[in-house]
Amino acid sequence: MPEMNGQEYAQIEELLKAAAPLIELAISEDIGIGDATSQAVIPAERVFEGRILAKSAGVIAGLPVAEAVFSRIDSGLHLMSHVCDGDTVAPGDLVAEVTGPGRSMLAAERIALNFLQQLSGIATLTRKFVDAVRGTGTAILDTRKTRPGYRVLDKYAVRMGGGTNHRMGLYDMLLVKDNHIEAAGSITAAVERVCVAFPSLPVEVEVKNLVELGEALALRVDRIMLDNMSLDEMRAAVQTVADRVPLEASGNVDMARVAAIAATGVDYISIGALTHSAPVLDLSMLI
Repeated sequence: MPEMNGQEYAQIEELLKAAAPLIELAISEDIGIGDATSQAVIPAERVFEGRILAKSAGVIAGLPVAEAVFSRIDSGLHLMSHVCDGDTVAPGDLVAEVTGPGRSMLAAERIALNFLQQLSGIATLTRKFVDAVRGTGTAILDTRKTRPGYRVLDKYAVRMGGGTNHRMGLYDMLLVKDNHIEAAGSITAAVERVCVAFPSLPVEVEVKNLVELGEALALRVDRIMLDNMSLDEMRAAVQTVADRVPLEASGNVDMARVAAIAATGVDYISIGALTHSAPVLDLSMLI
């Protein structure tokens, strides 16, 4: 695998820190006090060699987590990757090899594959959306619609698929949505309040129509979200804004519609399905 730069190393450190308690939970629920069948059948000294293979085409993500699973269960298990996170694979491609004690390998196999298949599935779906808008200048964003506890992992997988992360949580960006606007009485009042309370945070505001867009444009915001607008409305919004502030399209985005949305000229398209509806990538481990 290629050498990592400082930023990439920091991302992997963050990924593994977030994955650590999830790995412990997975070990507890799956292995418990031990793999009874393997302990009964496989001699303790037996060494296995395993090969993780792609059974369908996709994008790999989560190899550092899979490696952490094997080493956590048994320091004698060693994973050697043949591809990198973010690489595409075809059916039959060798993803990684694992060597070490047989009992431990069988105990770790399903946990490691669960992480790797889930994250690779997110990366694969993200890449499909990214490819669909390629050449338009529009970036594909994720959302907060992630599995509880998996926020860092899921968003990492989005990046491996070529997508861009939206805010990590409720704490690192101000996103003024319909409920906030109703509570404050207007878009202007809501934006003014958040700017006073948290002046250092970037501000995004959600609008539903061109009238609300006009109100938002008069304010100092960093991004405007076009919520469930038609293609004609989005084209009109792009013309109205004229590059004064980035625009994000959100709502009812699927593969059949994403290219048309990008063609309106919006800067971003946010898609919850990247993390809440991605099918797993089919991988297997032959021992």
